[in-house]
Amino acid sequence: MHGTDTSRLMVALDVPTREDAIELAGKTGEYVAHFKVGSRLFTAEGPSLVRDLKTAGYGVFLDLKFHDIPNTVAEAATVATSLGVDFFDVHAAGGPVMMKAAVDASREEAARLNTTPPKVLAITVLTSMSSTVEEVLALAERARDAGAHGIVSSAWEARAIRKALGDDFLIVTPGIRPAWAAKNDQERVATPEVAIANGADYIVVGRPIRNAEDPGQAARLIHQAMTPAELVR
Repeated sequence: MHGTDTSRLMVALDVPTREDAIELAGKTGEYVAHFKVGSRLFTAEGPSLVRDLKTAGYGVFLDLKFHDIPNTVAEAATVATSLGVDFFDVHAAGGPVMMKAAVDASREEAARLNTTPPKVLAITVLTSMSSTVEEVLALAERARDAGAHGIVSSAWEARAIRKALGDDFLIVTPGIRPAWAAKNDQERVATPEVAIANGADYIVVGRPIRNAEDPGQAARLIHQAMTPAELVR
């Protein structure tokens, strides 16, 4: 079984090979909403890995952080949409014209294919960097105005973004570290419980699950930590 109706967990497949990715997905998929495919894995394995995950029934967040001239980003968005991913992201710093180009191109490709378009997320400020709430909120507002479905930000800006932009704007929060996990190179980190309480729709977890002795157990614990007791299976 892949995922649960109550899952808000995205797991980062930051592993070197397709075999590693499929193995990690198999161990954790019961508790996961979507798997994030980033630059390392996509560079190694390419679009075929994304297709394999989708064929296996997994949700996919393609995390390539598109940031280029609007036409180039629009073309990348078209290809991402044709792969059937559920989410992909662009850098909000690329500006409103670039972000709108990605949204429009994705919508047009989905219409051509008669499929549901992916959710387009805008990267605000990477969680490995310091930032201010005002800076992140300004980028989030530009993303919303450009038609993006949501943003990627740390849990510490989520409450302000939720208050300013409402319940329909998606907030995806990386830099998640359970109380039992190491901080590593992240600056703006939070526990799963704090992220959800602050308004995140999804959290992204990588190393605390990937490096766990039992990744499935780690995913289960994180899933339970942010799921109301009556919904935990």
